[in-house]
Parts: sequence; C-alpha cells; structure tokens
Amino acid sequence: MAGGRRGLVAPQNTFLENIVRRSNDTNFVLGNAQIVDWPIVYSNDGFCKLSGYHRAEVMQKSSTCSFMYGELTDKETGEKVQQTFENYEMNSFEILMYKKNRMPVWFFVKIAPIRNEQDKVVLFLCTFSDITAFKQPIEDDSVKGWGKFARLTRALTSSRGVLQQLAPTVQKGENVHKHSRLAEVLQLGSDILPQYKQETPKTPPHIILHYCAFKTTWDWVILILTFYTAIMVPYNVSFKTKQNNVTWLVVDSIVDVIFLVDIVLNFHTTFVGPAGEVISDPKLIRMNYVKTWFVIDLLSCLPYDVINAFENVDEGISSLFSSLKVVRLLRLGRVARKLDHYIEYGAAVLVLLVCVFGLAAHWLACIWYSIGDYEVIDENTNSVRMDSWLYILSESVGTPYRFNASGSGRWEGGPSKDSVYITSLYFTMTSLTSIGFGNIAPTTDGEKLFAVAMMMIGSLLYATIFGNVTTIFQQMYANTNRYHEMLNSVRDFLKLYQVPKGLSERVMDYIVSTWSMSRGIDTDKVFADLPKDMRRDICVHLNRKVFKEHPAFPIPGERWCLRALARSSRPPTAPPGTSLPRGRRKRRQPLLRGIYGSLEVIQDDEVVAILGKGDVFGDIF
Repeated sequence: MAGGRRGLVAPQNTFLENIVRRSNDTNFVLGNAQIVDWPIVYSNDGFCKLSGYHRAEVMQKSSTCSFMYGELTDKETGEKVQQTFENYEMNSFEILMYKKNRMPVWFFVKIAPIRNEQDKVVLFLCTFSDITAFKQPIEDDSVKGWGKFARLTRALTSSRGVLQQLAPTVQKGENVHKHSRLAEVLQLGSDILPQYKQETPKTPPHIILHYCAFKTTWDWVILILTFYTAIMVPYNVSFKTKQNNVTWLVVDSIVDVIFLVDIVLNFHTTFVGPAGEVISDPKLIRMNYVKTWFVIDLLSCLPYDVINAFENVDEGISSLFSSLKVVRLLRLGRVARKLDHYIEYGAAVLVLLVCVFGLAAHWLACIWYSIGDYEVIDENTNSVRMDSWLYILSESVGTPYRFNASGSGRWEGGPSKDSVYITSLYFTMTSLTSIGFGNIAPTTDGEKLFAVAMMMIGSLLYATIFGNVTTIFQQMYANTNRYHEMLNSVRDFLKLYQVPKGLSERVMDYIVSTWSMSRGIDTDKVFADLPKDMRRDICVHLNRKVFKEHPAFPIPGERWCLRALARSSRPPTAPPGTSLPRGRRKRRQPLLRGIYGSLEVIQDDEVVAILGKGDVFGDIF
C-alpha cells in the first residue's frame, strides 16, 4: 500500500527565508550575479527604510547601488566596488551615497558572493550600515562651543547601536571558520549561511511522514485489529460472554495498548493540508488531530473488558460495561479515515469488500440471536414460545429447553452458543446473498421485521460490493483487453488487404515488441497533463544514457541545452530484421541516431560494419 495522498513535498529554495530569519535588523540587498550589471532581485525592509526608496523602485537596478551616487561620491571607491563585483570577490567599503531625498549619508558597505552547490556565484549579498556619525558629528545647540574631539565623543556615545553592529562577534578562544566571513556580512557571528540550492523540506526528527513504509505497515496492523474488535465486540455483547478467559483478556489488553500507541503516533504524523501541502509543524499536527479523531480514538480505547472481567461485579454494572463496549466500534472510523489509502490496489479493495460483507453478516447474526434469545422465553407466562427459531433449533439438535423447578427456578438447556452462532451466521449469509432456503425462517413478528430490514440491507450490500468487484476486475484486465483488441484490429487489417505473409509477420512482431516495451502507455497523454518544464526533465531522464555516453552532447552542467534537445527527440523502436535505409541526404536529416542492440551496416549487399550497444552512426561530430 502506498500510503495514500502524499501531498506537495517538491524541493524548494529556503535561502532567502533563512537570510530574512537570521539577519534581524541588517539592511541588505541581493543581486543576480549571472546577469549584466548585477540587478537587484531582493531588498529587505531595512534597506528601503535606510535609503528612502520603495522596494519596487530599486528592483532590477544595479546592486552596486550606483543610482545612489552623487556629486560628492568618491569615484575611486565606486570603481573599486565595480571591480569587486566583476571579480566575484568579498570586500567592504566606506562610501558616501545619497538617499532618495538627496540627503548625503555615509555607508559602510559589505559585499559577499553567494555560491550554489556547483560552486557557482549566483547572487551578491550587499549589506549597508549608516556610519555618518563617525564621519560628520551632528551640530546642534547643545554642543555649540565644544571642541571637535568632544563632539566626536558625543556622537559615538549616542550611536552605540552602530558600534554594536560593527563590532566583531567571534568569541575568544574559537577558531574562525573560513566561511564565517560570509556570515559576518549579515552580522550573524559564527553562523554559516546556507548554500543557494534546491533542497527537500526537512521534517523534525520526531515527526513521521504519513506515507513512509513504517506508517503504511502500522496502518495495516491497525486495520486488522479494528476488524478484530468489530468482530468480538458484537459477539460478546449479544451472547453476554464475560471475558473470564485470561488469554482473551490479555489479547484485548494488548489491542488496547496498541491503539493507545496509535494515538501517540497520530500526534506526531504529518497530514496533507487543504492546499495539498504536507503539514509537518508539530503544533498544527496536534491541533488537527485533536479537532478531528482524537476524542473518538480515545473513547474506543477505554478498557471496558478489564472491569467486566471481575466476578464480583454487579450484574447491572456488568451489563452496562458490556453495552459500552459497543463504543469500540468507533474504531471503524479509522478505516473510513484511511479508505483512500487502501483503495489504491485492486487486491486490497477485493479483500476489504469481502471483509466488509462478512462483517455485516456477523453483526446481523448477532442481532438475529439477540432477538431469538429475547423472544424464546415468555416472561409473562413463564413458558417457551414454540414458534421461535431457537426453540425449533433446540428440538432439531436434541437439546430442548427445560424448566429447573427444583434448582434455579429458571429455564435451562437449549442449543450451545457455538451451534447458535453458526446457525445465525448461516441464516444471515443466505438471506444477504439470496432469499434463503426456508430451513431457518422467521416466525414471530420481531423476527419477520428484522428479516425485512435485513433483506433491504442485503440488497444494497450485494449491489454495492459485488458491483464494485466487477468494476475492479474490469480495471485489472483493461490493458490486456486493449492489447487483444489492438491485435485483432491489426489481424483484420492484414487479412482485409491481403498483406503478404512475410510483411504481416514483421508488422505483428513490431506491434508485439512495442507493446512489451511500452506496456500500452500513451506517452503523449501522460505529457499532456504535465507542465512544460517537467516534461523536459522527464525527457532528459528518458534519454540519459545517450547524453552520458556520447561526447556529441553538451556537458551535464548545460542542462538548459539538454532539456531542449531531449524534448524534441523521439526514441524509435525497430524489431529484429528491420531495415533502416540511409542513402545520400538531399534534405536535412537528423545528425545522430543511437543504437541499442545489434545493427549491420550493409553497402552494395556487403556487410561493412556491425554496430553494438552505444555505437552511433551519422555525421562525424
């Protein structure tokens, strides 16, 4: 079983999310390092507030921020900034720039290249710190008459935030990591920035994926135990059995413990959100489970059998707990909850349908016995009703009912519980699948009413379950039927147009070999439901052997070229004995053809070469 709907777990780039989360109050922009003039692709709110520009106004402008230069900007420093970008270097500068309102501001600028998993520089990270207080102490009325040193001291004291930003954060006694310079650009201390790459979202270590192999196996175990509970609970309630047997009591206790463990696992299992995404946040998982199935699962796990097993329990309390055991049938909600998991395979559906049909017959058999047991003894007259099916059964098996006047003063005897259950199940099965054989028939009013209801239920079950069985078998053999229909059509075509025997055999060989390789899958229909980029990636995968083995194709790094070539390629299929004529080309023909098998190159009826797997022929590349 494949675990049902897997949800959206496609790889994603979390680089920007990590930068924003870890940068706090840093003012920075990101520039594209692979486009001319390194345009800005992202600017955070801090930079927008610092520069006075709106984010939309700085997007696609040069990440050198030359648009903020002015008449007092040092040209030599500007050229050094330009060289830093051109050489993909890491550097820092003090430069005078202008805000949007043309107010001059001194900035301490740090520039760092960001590399991807192929060690290519894909982004530039530029951070900005306002150091105007260091360069030009503020003049106000309170400092008039102060000396230059005094004014500078006051400016530095009032700008402790700037000092804290510029101060190194490497702890004493620690070795500075060679990559930590990049982290310092964002004032992250010794933290190292992640690579700019696509990666699968990581789930917390204590969270279980709902489609993993362990969870799939666990779901099947829960399903089996659920059916066990659904069988034993109605039987114990109807036949008023007390779990005095230690073995069954231990088994039921183990089942309860397993269901309690399942509740714990459900608090740590992912689920698919409304938008199709996989939710792995522990808090959201717990809230979702509490709102949906937690109460029902908890009620179905209460140990009713433990209290009911004691001998000194009052009969009324024992009957109450026997009735409360019906609450355990709420566990069937687990089957309904994960029904989409089980219907992915035809065999699983068949097994489930047969189990559901047998379970319905079992429940009806328990109800049928309860009605007979309630009506066989007339409490008003203290006599046996001879028209009850239980009385008829007791007479036929030789265990009649008898009144014990000298002892308990109650009616005793009657058929054994095993015999009664088998007879009840036999009656319900024959009633659900047919109209019954008449050897066991309802006679009292209560039995007749139940028989009518059972016939109505049986007709619906019969139509639903066995109708689905027919559909499942049709789906299982759909491809085989389509294959035979295609072969019959080809044979009729060859026969109608009297195609020669040799050519007919070649046609049939081609049809059979093509079907054996493709399994009847229409590739064009599959591609029609996929987005354009995904189709190209699949085509690259299908042609991966050709791309890896032959130097005529680009290196694997040039993926854009491989995707373009793969999308326009059509791998041909040729059965044994097929001729591939190749004369002088008058038109532009494909430059290269791959060979996956054995090919004889014949010229003037002479074999001039034999090509094998991986060999090519065509133009010299």
